[in-house]
Amino acid sequence: AYAMYTSGSTGRPKGVVVTHQGAGAMARSQSERLRVTPGSRVLHMASVSFDAAFWELCMGLLSGACLEIDERDALHPGPALAALVRERGITHLTLPPAALAVMPPGSLPTGTTIVLAGEACTPALVRSWARDRFLVNAYGPTETTVCATMSAFQYAEGPLAPDRTVPIGVPVDGTRVHVLDDRLAPVPPGVVGELYVSGAGVARGYHGRAALTASRFVADPFDRTGGRMYRTGDL
Repeated sequence: AYAMYTSGSTGRPKGVVVTHQGAGAMARSQSERLRVTPGSRVLHMASVSFDAAFWELCMGLLSGACLEIDERDALHPGPALAALVRERGITHLTLPPAALAVMPPGSLPTGTTIVLAGEACTPALVRSWARDRFLVNAYGPTETTVCATMSAFQYAEGPLAPDRTVPIGVPVDGTRVHVLDDRLAPVPPGVVGELYVSGAGVARGYHGRAALTASRFVADPFDRTGGRMYRTGDL
């Protein structure tokens, strides 16, 4: 479907080859989990050099919704962005938690779906924004077609305790996650392990880097059909 180069923060940039199957699974999850319909208006904010841009494009175009594109200056977090969301009737937008944190609570319309991704979400953001909006915490490396898990917070579900970690949620459709030890065996609850992701969203590998692909994309011992899973490196 496409190749997306990582930022190279852990070394030389890697070209992640994402499949059509992964893109299709992502679009279905967006429609079902995020309630995207032909009447939705999705704001396109991310640079095309990041996989979040493909996330936004699919959310708008593959669901039949309207994809709203504007000048970069209007997309800076703050009053200008809040005004744009209100004026255009935006129903869905994706932001890093740090960007939402600088916006005054209440500056985005009631009922807006806000997807937080790219970094850890704090309990304070959930308490401030989930009361009258649909707030989603999304997690996923580029190698899992942008998003592997989601957790949603809305309305009267109750605030998080100040010291509680915001969960990354449950796997999106067609995806499985495992917390494993160094022998690829499941760890007991409360024991630290590495997160592995398997299913439709797992990428084909790294373009032109067979050895690195073999080290990060490994055989899935829980899949009798010969599937693979991705080692995220997250504990």
